[in-house]
Amino acid sequence: MKTDIKDILQGVREGRVSVDEALLKIKKAPFEDLGFAKVDLHRAARQGAAEVIYGAGKTPGQIVGVARTLREHGERNVLITRLSSESAEAVAAELPIRYFPEARIGLLGDLPMPDGIGYIVVATGGTSDIPVAEEAAVTAEALGSRVVRLYDVGVAGLHRTLSHLDEIMGASVIIAIAGMEGALASVLGGLADCPVIAVPTSVGYGASFGGLSALLSMLNSCASGVSVVNIDNGFGAGYLANMINHMDIREDRP
Repeated sequence: MKTDIKDILQGVREGRVSVDEALLKIKKAPFEDLGFAKVDLHRAARQGAAEVIYGAGKTPGQIVGVARTLREHGERNVLITRLSSESAEAVAAELPIRYFPEARIGLLGDLPMPDGIGYIVVATGGTSDIPVAEEAAVTAEALGSRVVRLYDVGVAGLHRTLSHLDEIMGASVIIAIAGMEGALASVLGGLADCPVIAVPTSVGYGASFGGLSALLSMLNSCASGVSVVNIDNGFGAGYLANMINHMDIREDRP
């Protein structure tokens, strides 16, 4: 992968390839066909982060195959989401992964030093929401963001939320994770001047309909600047928050 990109850049230097042609070639970079998976080798060049392996539904052998392919093509860190403890044990016998059981995430490689424009706050309404929150937090950390965790700060005791105003108001982006009626996102959206990513969880009694109630509440938030991801989608929230946290001004943009 790195050799291909180097050849393209060398062509630009020598005048054989125009800048626009080089950009197109990089965006159309190849994949490797393993039969059971087509591994996207240049996603990092296009999107800033390598392909993430979704572990649920894959055998340990398939996970190992994809992870090895990414590693062999220059990816230092490989993220595996929705990885069960049983699969993690089997994968760990083949690859030196670090497993985060609460987040159900495996990481091949080391957590990078955080950078970005600031930090991400990951807040939960209750303790029962922590597994989804950890999926979001570990995802963001694995991609290079600093994360501040604020757990069990739901609206049933609003004083708990207000005791963290400094962290909330200093964040570059907030992930608000809640089940039940999902009110936390609106509260945080009304306090902060940064984007708020709302994550409804399937936590709640019968009328919560497995998170649908929280999802609809968050979609109907009256606070500006609140966006919503799918039910229990901590990974999606952590990935998006990391992208926002790295949207610094670049000189190469008009």
